[in-house]
Amino acid sequence: MTPPEAKTAALLASPDDTEAQYYEALQHGDLERLMASWSDDDEVICVHPGGPRVIGQAAVRRTFETLFANGGMTVRVDGVRRLQSEGSAVHNVLERIDARTAEGVRTTWVVATNVYLKTALGWRMVAHHASATTPQDAALPVTVPKTLH
Repeated sequence: MTPPEAKTAALLASPDDTEAQYYEALQHGDLERLMASWSDDDEVICVHPGGPRVIGQAAVRRTFETLFANGGMTVRVDGVRRLQSEGSAVHNVLERIDARTAEGVRTTWVVATNVYLKTALGWRMVAHHASATTPQDAALPVTVPKTLH
């Protein structure tokens, strides 16, 4: 019989697998599956748009419990940019989030950076940093000159 952690590691064989599980869990309001995409390290970091820096898996879990109070949310991910090395990966994504609130569905545009590390149990998220943006800014590709100063 395969231990549960080995089964999870097989499902999270790449940063893309981990990211897919994270966003699917967001859509379904599945806290356990969402937290399974995170490293169990006490130094994981999460910053929600306009929110404080939250450190540690227990604290990160509490933020998502609050977010899931009204159920899951529709999240569409676009414009993924990836940087990957042998044991780490950084993904920058554009999220369109349609969340159910007491006032009805609210659409928010977010630019997020997700950081993944390769662990003994597969790839796990160690940081999620999200900032609100506007639909207009989200649609505009920004190019930066090669010389910044």
